[in-house]
Amino acid sequence: MKRPQGFDRAPAPRAADRGAVRGQGTSSSDATSSSGAAPPAADRTSTEPIPVVVGAPVRPTASNPVVTSPAPAVSRPSSATSATEVLPDLRDLGDPRGSAGSPGATDLRDLAGDGVGGAADEPRSPRAAKRALAAAARERRRYERQEVRRFTKRSRRRRITWAVAVGAVLAVVAVVGIGAYSPLMALREVRVEGAQRIPADQVQGAFATLLGTPLPLIDGAEVQAALERFPLIETYATETIPPGTLVVRIVERTPVGVIDTGSGLELVDGAGVVIERPDERPPGQPLIEVEGGVAGAGFRAVAGVVRSLPADVRAQLARATADTADDVRLELEGGANVVWGSAEDSALKATVLAALMRAAPPDTVAQYDVSAPTSPVTS
Repeated sequence: MKRPQGFDRAPAPRAADRGAVRGQGTSSSDATSSSGAAPPAADRTSTEPIPVVVGAPVRPTASNPVVTSPAPAVSRPSSATSATEVLPDLRDLGDPRGSAGSPGATDLRDLAGDGVGGAADEPRSPRAAKRALAAAARERRRYERQEVRRFTKRSRRRRITWAVAVGAVLAVVAVVGIGAYSPLMALREVRVEGAQRIPADQVQGAFATLLGTPLPLIDGAEVQAALERFPLIETYATETIPPGTLVVRIVERTPVGVIDTGSGLELVDGAGVVIERPDERPPGQPLIEVEGGVAGAGFRAVAGVVRSLPADVRAQLARATADTADDVRLELEGGANVVWGSAEDSALKATVLAALMRAAPPDTVAQYDVSAPTSPVTS
């Protein structure tokens, strides 16, 4: 097996050579002359130091690309600063991690002169040195900005996301607030629906003081105050339609009959509220005769019975009386009487009465008894 150079053992000396070494005292020169061959090499390898020549730096050429490091700079008494003196500081600024392969170090060496091509050997003027230092500082700042942006990319993305979300919410709130409380949303029209006995223009005139008020600022108490002057309104509901319309839907009171108070007739609803004071009984409205007036139990029973009647039966009703809440009686236009009894099961009794009237018209019978709706009687 071939061994590395310098580790091959020398061949063993012959017997004649060993004898000469032991006792014959033959010198090296005699042995060489007698045998005609060189003595064997020693079992060791001796090396000579390589001389180092210190001199001017060798400049690279096409035939000799070897570049040697320039000699250390010698401080000059002059106040001018050379590029060679600035170079160590520029290299320190170029790479904060001490890596010679970083982009900052490479650029700074290029700016300050790395000794290649002899740029470091030629002294620079103070102005050129300042320009080089300023360029190095700019490069350093650019590199630091890039590093800061690289390490803070995620946090900046979170901040941007939160900023966009908060900005969108604030923009929506601002648009809604400005739009809702600006003159663009002011009340300009009042629309009335459901009015039959009440003139619609009078209801619209009641909101004259609210015209120009932004729709979100119109309070329910103000609407109620505007409609209180109309006793025929039983219930109402309002709706705002941007940009400036208020819709008022009203339900008028339903009259149940006419009560003779002695001083005149009064058309009242189921709660006893006076709807109108006519000179004579309106068609389709019965004359109610009860004990205790509108505040008695008899009136409440009669009102409940009248409101439960179908429209065709109610149109033929002429009178309704009640001495007590359990003794309600009706009188039809044809002269027939209806024994109703109490106000309980009024819906069922009304259905049975309508069927009896279809089977036996009022002008053919004298009385309908529906006090027991499951066992009606016609006589």
